[in-house]
Amino acid sequence: MRVRTIVPRMVVMVLFWFTAGGGITMNALAQEGQSKSDEKPSVIEYYYKVKWGYADEFIRLFKKNHYPVLRKQIEMGRILEVSAVTPKFHNTEEGRWDYRVTIRFRNAAIAFSDFDSEPLNRELFPDQETFKKEEQRRFEILLAHWDLPVSPLELGKK
Repeated sequence: MRVRTIVPRMVVMVLFWFTAGGGITMNALAQEGQSKSDEKPSVIEYYYKVKWGYADEFIRLFKKNHYPVLRKQIEMGRILEVSAVTPKFHNTEEGRWDYRVTIRFRNAAIAFSDFDSEPLNRELFPDQETFKKEEQRRFEILLAHWDLPVSPLELGKK
């Protein structure tokens, strides 16, 4: 008979702790964990699949018109690092991509913010007519483009 009385009181006390005092503590811990994860770098891989025969033109235009904008964002502190790779061997057409550009942003909030690069474009490329024409061409020769946010995977942890 005494067990029936103690168990409901314990349940009530535990629920009260979580909702009143403990809930605040749990919420504070969650927010602290979130703010720490917001400060971790965020990585996004950008894949480009170019029409056959146009890969050299695409990367030339990328280096000329887009890479300077990315470098400027490194100077601003938004981006920590930019790297690019191209496959050594051919793949099936369905899985083919020609260039992967990996950008490591300062944090996730910056990576997924709605950044307006137009002021940088105007600053870096005074001849806006040529810049817009070349950027249009860079996208005309693309067959596909996709963005893939990635997370590090700790292989040494159990």
